[in-house]
Parts: sequence; C-alpha cells; structure tokens
Amino acid sequence: MNSAVSSRDPLALELCGLSKTFKLGGGMLHKSQTLTAVNDVSLRVPRGQVMGLVGESGCGKSTLAKVLLGLTPPSAGDVLINGKAIVNANQKALARHIQPIFQDPYSSLNPRQRIAQIVGLPLRIHAIGTSKEQAAKVDEMLELVGLPKRAAQQYPGQMSGGQRQRVAIARALIMRPDLVICDEPTSALDVSVQAQILNLLLDLKEEFGLTYLFISHDLAVVEHLADRLAVMYLGRIVEEGTREQIFAAPRHPYTQALLASALTPEPGLGVPDIGLGAGQPDPTQPPSGCAFHPRCPMAQPECAQQAPALSAIAQGATQDTSQDTSQGTSQGTSQGQQARVACHFA
Repeated sequence: MNSAVSSRDPLALELCGLSKTFKLGGGMLHKSQTLTAVNDVSLRVPRGQVMGLVGESGCGKSTLAKVLLGLTPPSAGDVLINGKAIVNANQKALARHIQPIFQDPYSSLNPRQRIAQIVGLPLRIHAIGTSKEQAAKVDEMLELVGLPKRAAQQYPGQMSGGQRQRVAIARALIMRPDLVICDEPTSALDVSVQAQILNLLLDLKEEFGLTYLFISHDLAVVEHLADRLAVMYLGRIVEEGTREQIFAAPRHPYTQALLASALTPEPGLGVPDIGLGAGQPDPTQPPSGCAFHPRCPMAQPECAQQAPALSAIAQGATQDTSQDTSQGTSQGTSQGQQARVACHFA
C-alpha cells in the first residue's frame, strides 16, 4: 500500500463486493463444507463519520473486521482505504492507516509490559522519532485519553477495566490512523464506564478527525455513537442508512426485530418476544432465496426462491433529518446518505 495516501479522498473506507469463505472439515470419511462468513458486502464510509455495524453473534461482523485489518485475506472483492486498494498490502504499511480497539482490554494488552511500553510499541515498530520523542508522545497520548502521567509505569493488572480500555485506545491512536475498527469496545465494561469510554471516543474523533467502524450488539450504544448503520445477517448487509433512518423507520423485518429486542428498564414489561424463534440457520447450509425467510413473519413463497438485492430505497420513501453542513451531505437521498434495504417488500 502506498504510504502517501491522499487525505482528501472523501471516503475513508470503501468495500466492493467483499466476501470471505472458509473450508471446514474434510477427510477420508467426511466431505469438506464451505462457510461463507462475509458475502458480497459493499459499504462506503465517508471520512470523519462513524459507521455502526450490528447483527447477531455469528453474522460475520468480526470476520469482516479481520479482513480489514489484514489478519485474513478476502476470498473476493476489494477493500479501499482513502481510495487505495489494500488487498495484498504490506502489513506494516497497512497498520499506519488502520488500527483496532478490541473487546476485552485485558487480553489485548501484554500483562508483562508497562503501559508506556504498550502504548509506545507502534512508534518503535515504525521507527517514528527518537526515544525521547516517543516517550513524550506516550505521555501526551495518555493525557488525551484521561490517564495520569504515573500510569505510564503501571502494568495492566494494576488498572481497572475502564483504564485498560483507555490504554488500548491510546495505543490505537498514537500513530493517528485514518480508520479505527472498534470491535465491541465497551461490552466488557460496567455501564457507567461504558458512557465514559463512548464520550472519549467521540471527543477523540473530533480532535483528530477520525473515522470509526463501530461493531456492536448494543443498539443503544450504536444509536449514541453512529452516523450511519449497516445491519448484517448471515454474512450479508440487509439494511443500511443513517442513524435517523434506521431507528425511526426500519424497513427490513430483521432490523425491526433487532430494535424490538432491546430490553427496557421499565418494570413489569419483561423480556420482549420478537417472534424469530430459534437462532440463525446453519451458515454451512444457508436457506435458499432470502436467508432470513425461515424466521421472517412477512415471508412469502417468492422469498424462498429469490434473494433480494440490496437496493436503494425510492426517493421520498424515507426521510433523513440529519444535517452535515461541513461536508455538504444534508440531503438524505444523496449517494452518501441514501438508505438501502434487501427485502422484497420493503
């Protein structure tokens, strides 16, 4: 990947027909099976925005993140960062432009290293600055994420979960990447700490002009943070739109079920029955047609015969109330803001 990527490209991330398949099992007595974890995913994430990616466990969200990070190669399609293809890119060069924040802050940090060593590791690997300059950069980054200077000499085991996640954020941002992949970064934290970390992520996004791909099960968290949402089911994107479009008027039955499944603190309401029955189908033997049709309350015979394309919703069918005067994207039907849904009846 060319290190001199243009910072003027309006899209920080673009996925074009991205797919990832795995071969499972196989041998003398058993045939191998194919699991399609990511299936023909196309997304465009404008610079400086937060794209939320939601869906049940096993839908392919984390596999998609691994492909973007270069941890596993795609089976088909292209990934573009700042307009430059990264497939087969040098891993070290790629790390200059894309960094992860993982779910569990303890397992993602080396317990035998001090915090200063952990946060400064990217600078040492990429030979950025002298030792003195690296130390100053670490101190600056720790202050930005809300940690005292003395934290630099502590070990991860001496810190709380929220403090460890701040360390992970500092390490991810110390080289000022173009894209940050946040894979469930608050799910292992207490609710009160979650709010602090989310507000920190928002503050840092404004400070550095960051772009986030935010993967989460928690719709309340996504609603707080995301500019746009993509809903994933069995490896495919089934709906995409602005935060307002998705939460105010979801079009796909699966998106509607996800929103209906959110627990409420009101006493007496109990656990909502969303009518989806058992879990997802076996991904090695996906249903014909629309993959959601066995669980869909709106399913018709044609749903089992033909898979619906992810198509733009007709102009006027939905309304986007968001405005972004700095980017000139206040029109909900522009290419960057238009909602898309994969359903025969949406």
